[in-house]
Amino acid sequence: MLTAQKLTKRFNGTTAVDSLDLNIAPGELYALLGPNGAGKTTTINLFLGFVAPDGGQASVDGLDVAAAPLETKRRLAYIPEQVNLYGHFSGAENLAYFAELGGHRYAEAELRRFLVESGLQPEAHDRRVSGYSKGMRQKVGIAIALAKQAKALLLDEPTSGLDPSASHEFSQLLRQLRERGVAILMATHDLFRAKEDATRVGLMRHGRLVRELTAAEISHTDLEKLYLETMRA
Repeated sequence: MLTAQKLTKRFNGTTAVDSLDLNIAPGELYALLGPNGAGKTTTINLFLGFVAPDGGQASVDGLDVAAAPLETKRRLAYIPEQVNLYGHFSGAENLAYFAELGGHRYAEAELRRFLVESGLQPEAHDRRVSGYSKGMRQKVGIAIALAKQAKALLLDEPTSGLDPSASHEFSQLLRQLRERGVAILMATHDLFRAKEDATRVGLMRHGRLVRELTAAEISHTDLEKLYLETMRA
């Protein structure tokens, strides 16, 4: 569903992503770990079409992002570290707006069903988003992914700033999306959540994918040890 083939991006002579090969199947959550500057966010931006590659190809559902940017965006949902919603709109109004941008128009009852499925309490549906917590904003983001019928979800540091309860709740929502066959790419510093939530973990350093692990086959302690060893290499 999400494929990178020798994907490369340079900024001012510095290689941010270096010949990245990646393949994420429907229903899989791939956690991309690495320090600041490793190339994680640039990788996500290449899949979103926010930046153009200098080499190689990013594909969504078999479509080249560079050649079909609008079509690939329709198949994607994106939740950045700070979810960008319209603060003067309610959660329900934001959902209706972004769903329609993605080519989907729903009755009010359907929109509220998406919000409930995403864990947003009904009493919050009509409140202005400016008063939402980060966790509540993320739930609207998940509802947008459901309403867009997104085949893939891109996450950039989604658990940053969440308390343990909200982080666990968000992880449960991601598992539900995986059960629906959504492919998920998550860039994160959170080793614990990567181990708990991911099917595979990739360690990224200086723009290169230097190690790949199956999350179920490694302990939290060993993942931390391998991460620290890889980053020091």
